[in-house]
Amino acid sequence: MKHIVAGIVAHVDAGKTTLSEALLYRSGALRQLGRVDNGDAFLDPDDLEKQRGITIFSHQASLRHGALDLTLLDTPGHVDFASQTEQVLSVLDYAILVVSATDGIQGYTRTLWRLLQHYQVPTFIFVNKMDADTADRERVLSQLQEVFSPGCIAFNDAKTADGALPAGADEDIAMQDDAVLESFLDSGTVDDETVRRLIQRRQVFPCYFGAALKVDGIDSLLAGLEQWTKAATYPDEFGAKVFKISHDDKGERLTWLRLTGGVLANKDVILDEQKVNQLRIYDGAKFTIRPQVVAGEVCAIPNLTGTHPGQGLGAQAAGRSPEIQPVLNYTLDPQGNDIHKCLTILRQLEDEDPQLHVAWSSHLQEIRVQIMGAVQLEILQQILRERFNLEVGFGTGSILYKETLTQAVEGVGHFEPLRHYAEVHLLMQPTPRGSGVTFAADCDLEILGKNWQHQVLTSLRAKEHLGVLTGAPLTDVKLTLVTGRASIVHSVGGDFREATWRAVRQGLMMARTQGQTELLEPWYRFRLEVGRDQVGRAMTDIQRMHGSFETPDTATSTAGMTVLTGTAPVSEMQGYVQEVNAYTHGQGQLECLIDGYRPCHNADEVIAAADYDPVGDLDNTPGSVFCAHGAGYPVHWDDVPEMAHVDYRYTASELARLKINE
Repeated sequence: MKHIVAGIVAHVDAGKTTLSEALLYRSGALRQLGRVDNGDAFLDPDDLEKQRGITIFSHQASLRHGALDLTLLDTPGHVDFASQTEQVLSVLDYAILVVSATDGIQGYTRTLWRLLQHYQVPTFIFVNKMDADTADRERVLSQLQEVFSPGCIAFNDAKTADGALPAGADEDIAMQDDAVLESFLDSGTVDDETVRRLIQRRQVFPCYFGAALKVDGIDSLLAGLEQWTKAATYPDEFGAKVFKISHDDKGERLTWLRLTGGVLANKDVILDEQKVNQLRIYDGAKFTIRPQVVAGEVCAIPNLTGTHPGQGLGAQAAGRSPEIQPVLNYTLDPQGNDIHKCLTILRQLEDEDPQLHVAWSSHLQEIRVQIMGAVQLEILQQILRERFNLEVGFGTGSILYKETLTQAVEGVGHFEPLRHYAEVHLLMQPTPRGSGVTFAADCDLEILGKNWQHQVLTSLRAKEHLGVLTGAPLTDVKLTLVTGRASIVHSVGGDFREATWRAVRQGLMMARTQGQTELLEPWYRFRLEVGRDQVGRAMTDIQRMHGSFETPDTATSTAGMTVLTGTAPVSEMQGYVQEVNAYTHGQGQLECLIDGYRPCHNADEVIAAADYDPVGDLDNTPGSVFCAHGAGYPVHWDDVPEMAHVDYRYTASELARLKINE
C-alpha cells in the first residue's frame, strides 16, 4: 500500500477536527461519528480539549482507503498554539488545509499558508461548511486563487465521479507550468503522473468542497488523496526527525518522531547510547506496540532523554529554527507555592513546548515565561492546576523585546580564581533578521584543544544570553570562538563555562559603549477592513501607532468596505481591535499576525523604563576574575582588554570592516 503522512491544519472553528472525524468514519476506521461539541471527537481525547471544544495538542490517527495507508496528524487551530502546529509541518508528506466557506481566508489561515510554503509542504484544500446558506463556491475559489495561488483548482463537483477531474480542470492545471501547457496544447490532456508531480512541487493545490459535519464531500477527498498523492522514497540508512515531546497519563516522557530512512527496531541504540525500550504507534489515545518501524512511519518512544522538537537522529539533519515565536512575557506569581517546585514543573512543560522559554532569575527570585496570547495562558494555568495540583497566577503580560548588535565586536572572558584557569575570545557578529543566535568555532586546535573548544560551544548553547540594554534576550547574532587559553595544570570544564558567559557579556558592554547595540520589538502585519467613510480615521490611527500602510484596497473587500494592509508595532496596536469595533459599530474587522522583529520605535523610552543594570545582574556578569599573589580578584569589564593574557584576534578597523554575517 502507498503510505502517506498528512496533517490537517486550519483557522480555529473552520471544522478541522470534524473533517478528521469524517475521514476516519468514511474510511471505516471509526464505527461512530464523534463531535467536538459533544466532547467525544476521536482526535480530541484530552480532558482540556473536551472542556474547551478546541484542539490544543497534536494527535495521530490511522486510516486505510483503497490502496492508501494514511497516517493523519491533527493539529491545533488556535493561533496561540501555532508552535505545536509548526512542529508537525516538518514531518508531513502532504497537508490538508481546511477553509470555512462562510468565513473564507482568515488571519491565521494566511499564517498557515506561509508556514506551508516555508516548509514546502504539498497542500490539498478542503472548503468546509458548504451546506451553509451563505456558502458561495465560486467566491471562495476565486479568493483562494487571488490570495494564495492561481494553482488552487477545483478537483470535485457534483457531476464528477470520485477521483476523476471535473470538466475543464485539465486546462487549469496545464496553465500552472509552461512545459505542461505546451504538451497539453498538443495532446489535449494532462496525464495523472504529471498532475501528481505538479501537486508535489506546490504548483497545483487540489480544492475539494463539502460539509464535514454531514459527511458530504468526504469520499471525494479520500479518493483524491488516494489518486493524487505520491509515496516518498527513503534511503536505507537510519534517520529520524523528532517533532513532539509529551508525557502519557503515567508520566512517561514520550519522544515522537518520523523515520526518514532505514528501520528502527526495539532495543536499537538511538542516541547517546540510549536503547529503544518500546515502539508505540498511536491511534487517538490508544497505541499498539511494534517490534520495529520502517522509513515513513510515525512512532513514539518512551523514556528517552535529551531529545527535543526539530532534532535530527541518525543521518537526518536537524530542522530549522521555528518561524512562530511568542512576543509576550509573563512573570509567575507563585501564590505561596515553593518557587523552586514551580520552576521544576515549568521546566517539564518547557520540555514539551520549548517556545515557553522558561527563564529563572536568581537575582530577582522570579520565573518568566513567553506566551503567544491569553488563551494559551489560561490553558497553561489549567494544566498546572489539573496535572500538577499547582494553583498559580501570572502578572500582566509585557512586550517581549529582544536585543542585537549592529557591528562586530570581540568579547573576552577570563576566569582565574586560585587553581582555576580559562580565557575565551568570541567574535560576535550581527546576522540577518530572524536568524536567532548561532554558534561556531574558528580556533586552531594547537591554541585551544578540542575538548576545551567543545566546552565553550556547549556553554554557549547552555543558556539564553541576555542583552545589556534592558536584559532582553539576545538574537540575530553569531558567536564564534576565535582564540583562548587553557592551563594544563589548573583548567577544568566549569572554568570555560564561566569564561565563555563572561566573554558574551563583556563583548555586549563594549558594543554598548560604542552605540553598536540595538533594541528590537515585535511588529504586526495587519489587515484592517472598515467602512469607506472611516478610512481617514483608520489611517490617522495607524500613523499615530507608528505604523505604515499600503494603498487602500476596495477590490477584495465586502461591499461598501475598504481594506488597509500594513505593519505596526505590537506595543502600539495591542487593544486596537476594541477601538475598531467601537468606531465601526461592529462592522469592521482587524486581523493581526506577528511579522517578526524590527528596531524599536521608542527605544530610549523602553530602555529608561526598564532601568536595567547589566553590571549588577550577577547571573550575567560582564566582569572577569584574574589571579595575583595567590588569590583571585574581580576585574571590571572595561579593564579586561588591557589585562587579557591572549592578544585580541581582531583590530578595531578589522571589526569595522566585517559586514553582517550571512
